[in-house]
Amino acid sequence: MKKPTGWFVVVLAAVLLSSAAVTKVRSDGSDHRYKAGDPVPLYANKVGPFHNPSETYRYFDLPFCVPDHLKEKKEALGEVLNGDRLVSAPYKLDFLTDKDSEEICKKKLTKEEVAKFRSAVTKDYYFQMYYDDLPIWGFLGKVDKEGKADPSDYKYYLFKHVQFEIFYNKDRVIEINVRPDANALVDLTEDKDVNVDFSYTVRWKETNTPYEKRMEKYSQSSSLPHHLEIHWFSIINSCVTVLLLTGFLATILMRVLKNDFVKYAHDEETADDQEETGWKYIHGDVFRFPKYKSFFAAALGSGTQLFTLTIFIFVLALVGVFYPYNRGALFTALVVIYALTSGIAGYTAASFYCQLEGTNWVRNLLLTGSLFCAPLFLTFCFLNTVAIFYNATAALPFGTIVVIVLIWTLVTSPLLVLGGIAGKNSKAEFQAPVRTTKYPREIPPLPWYRGTLPQMAMAGFLPFSAIYIELYYIFASVWGHRIYTIYSILFIVFIILLIVTAFITVALTYFQLAAEDHEWWWRISFSVIAFSFKFFIVSGLSFVVDQLVYSSIPTACTTTMHGQICLVSCKPHSSLGTWLAYAMASFSCLGLLVSGLLCSLSVIYIAQSSVSSVSFG
Repeated sequence: MKKPTGWFVVVLAAVLLSSAAVTKVRSDGSDHRYKAGDPVPLYANKVGPFHNPSETYRYFDLPFCVPDHLKEKKEALGEVLNGDRLVSAPYKLDFLTDKDSEEICKKKLTKEEVAKFRSAVTKDYYFQMYYDDLPIWGFLGKVDKEGKADPSDYKYYLFKHVQFEIFYNKDRVIEINVRPDANALVDLTEDKDVNVDFSYTVRWKETNTPYEKRMEKYSQSSSLPHHLEIHWFSIINSCVTVLLLTGFLATILMRVLKNDFVKYAHDEETADDQEETGWKYIHGDVFRFPKYKSFFAAALGSGTQLFTLTIFIFVLALVGVFYPYNRGALFTALVVIYALTSGIAGYTAASFYCQLEGTNWVRNLLLTGSLFCAPLFLTFCFLNTVAIFYNATAALPFGTIVVIVLIWTLVTSPLLVLGGIAGKNSKAEFQAPVRTTKYPREIPPLPWYRGTLPQMAMAGFLPFSAIYIELYYIFASVWGHRIYTIYSILFIVFIILLIVTAFITVALTYFQLAAEDHEWWWRISFSVIAFSFKFFIVSGLSFVVDQLVYSSIPTACTTTMHGQICLVSCKPHSSLGTWLAYAMASFSCLGLLVSGLLCSLSVIYIAQSSVSSVSFG
């Protein structure tokens, strides 16, 4: 059982080396030092509706002025997976060079191009660019709804002039902001040809902010006091749940099991004469091998790999690899670490499968390798087809797909096979503390609340309530404009999640065995699946509801783009503050209620056990 240590060390070293090599995505500015008049790389990335950040398109899918020499930036694997498609922008922002109303081009927009721009303005399209690896955003136009009740009376305007404000410290770029000129508008209301003069202004200002702190402003939104209060309140609530569960398990272990063990150890003859009840009645069936043991072992191997992947991601996050807008770093790390940890999945699955006296270990390895990858591949095929149909940047190029297939073929699969061979050759044996009977006992009829579905719901509720708030912020970061940077708090919540899951698993398993139901292997697995399902579905729905409430507010300004955009009137911040307050209060009360219910059940069971022991005595 000590062989996985070598695998762990090798994988850890490979992950750290690979992450150091691939996660640092740089611009063409090499060391980011410039002299006066030097060109600073500016890349246009993508455009898309503000209320659906996952829907993005190439910048020049809209009829902007195209530079004479359009250059596409060579992107890393993580950048492509992230949907980044960087091309040279039509603006030239040379270092320390101010410009006043610099003309980009004069263009006559056709009716079709006007309609395309008007559709983008109607959906609150924004653009994203990168200047010396600093992200910048801006809206394309605005909709004038003031004093107009009928949508047919709305006026649609395109911004034709933008103002760049760039801050520098000696020979480095520190900050950049972009604002549209509210007085330089083009009317897109009517379907007719329109002449547009696109232009821009550049202003350079000196600042004392050091280069090392230039990315801090992008992470400040997640560290605001009211956000931190929400995070810490969630952690306190989770800790209270852990304490209640600890007391609950201590009650079971100290009051019930200890007494039974002492009685059986000191008075075996008396114990043999008494009629066995509860978990003692089925002690010869508890360690009977589960059905579909190959699939069970494969699920265990895949789960161990994903757990290891999560630990490595946390390590990289805590050491500062995933700083804000390090383009594609997370996706690169996920692909590389998953490929390098496949040996852990093969070893765990094959070793456990052989302990369960399985013989077809090759089929077990094939099942282990496809258990996670096959559903992921089918989901990817569907989503990629939809993205290709809509010409979105989420569609992966053919070359990227080939690279991922090669990684899976040349790295993931060989490591999976090597791990499987090592697991098969391990001398570990399944050693049950009691002898398993030849024929399984019949499971007595159980009340409805001891069925699989109620147990799954109960098993998933407490772990979900422990991480619910943090999960919301993660979803808002993945599918929204928020930035998540407080990985230390996330790691604390992850530890609490592990503790709560372990406690609730032990408790529910004990109750199941006490009801003389010895088929506990898959019940626990289904409970984990239920937790994962609730994990994503409920949180996803809550996030969508909040975004629908947010998107129903008339658009004029947003503060999530770090103060770079501000039009005539301001959109209030998201309804997150009040919504989360109600959510936390509800889940805190429900979590404490369920924990108290479990404690009450344990007290009742102790009382019943005491009465039974007295009557048998």
